[in-house]
Amino acid sequence: MIDSIKNYFLGSYAEMKKVSWPTKQQTINYSLLVIGLSVGLAVFFALLDFAFSTGITKLITK
Repeated sequence: MIDSIKNYFLGSYAEMKKVSWPTKQQTINYSLLVIGLSVGLAVFFALLDFAFSTGITKLITK
C-alpha cells in the first residue's frame, strides 16, 4: 500500500517535470485576457438585462 502511494507521487513528480510551463509574461497576458473578457461579458449581459427589463416594463405599463 505504501509503495503504491510512493510510486504514484514519484510518477506525478516525473510528469510535472515534463510540463512546458508558461512564462511569467504569458501568465500575466492570459490572466488579463480572462479578466477583460469577464468584465466585458458582465457589462454586455447587464446592458442586455437592462434593455429587456425596460422593454417588458414599458409593455406591461401601457
